[in-house]
Amino acid sequence: MITNRFAVRKWLSKVGVKTLYITPASPCENGYNESFNGSLRDELLDGEIFYSLAEAMVLIEAWRRHYNEIRPHSSLGYRSPAPVT
Repeated sequence: MITNRFAVRKWLSKVGVKTLYITPASPCENGYNESFNGSLRDELLDGEIFYSLAEAMVLIEAWRRHYNEIRPHSSLGYRSPAPVT
């Protein structure tokens, strides 16, 4: 895991991208991510017990599709981010 993090930092530096870091324990610095984390927790994780990795992968993918393609988002005028066409 640490090796991957350093590899990403090295690649970002090579392509000229600067990273911004969020202060630990400061969720207000990344409201979009915190909103998503809260939705994932409230709508899926708090109501499920996963008995295997395969089961978790299937249920999380189903939730992700619902979240992105069906579920209305108030910030988007109660539309879904990527409606199925």
